[in-house]
Amino acid sequence: MNVLMLLKPKETVKYIYETNTLRQGLEKMRAHSYTAIPVISEDGKYVGTVSDIIRKDFNPAVRINVSMDELLRRAVNQNFVPVTDDWGTFIGIVTRQDIIKHFIDPN
Repeated sequence: MNVLMLLKPKETVKYIYETNTLRQGLEKMRAHSYTAIPVISEDGKYVGTVSDIIRKDFNPAVRINVSMDELLRRAVNQNFVPVTDDWGTFIGIVTRQDIIKHFIDPN
């Protein structure tokens, strides 16, 4: 299965730039009731994820050809999995909820 079927595109995802201040990041997270948010560079590359707590178990982004089993493994410890293209450019996220729904009803 192609992860693109579950992808929430970048245009619909809230994220911050690595040049934003901590305050700006926290304000955006609180405004949208997020506990974590993707961080990208000015040229659109995925840099990492900021959380309201320090988490050492937040996994790096996956590419679009990731297996569903790997997506499920990644989603065990985080609410979403960031997705990049082959050049490392952030293209969106797959939520834990969408991954679970896929395994419950794969049609």
